[in-house]
Amino acid sequence: METNQETPALPVRLSLQAIDTARNIARGYSIHASPDLYGHWIIDLHWGRIGTRGQSRTLSFAAQGEAARFVHSTLTRRASARKRLGVGYVAV
Repeated sequence: METNQETPALPVRLSLQAIDTARNIARGYSIHASPDLYGHWIIDLHWGRIGTRGQSRTLSFAAQGEAARFVHSTLTRRASARKRLGVGYVAV
């Protein structure tokens, strides 16, 4: 997965997978950003081994710019998976 240097436009709904069957790696990661009824931005993150329940985290940001910066930093971290895991994430 490649990310550009610009902050992503919100709302975002993205699912990523990193799979290497030879090394038994099967990771999933999803991020969903959307506004709520009160003008805050809600970021839902889900991650874990594909086929399992995994983990999740929900964050709230008062401003769209803050939420966009968080999404950008998260995607930048996912983009460095090839260095850390030996396999990169791809969008599904």
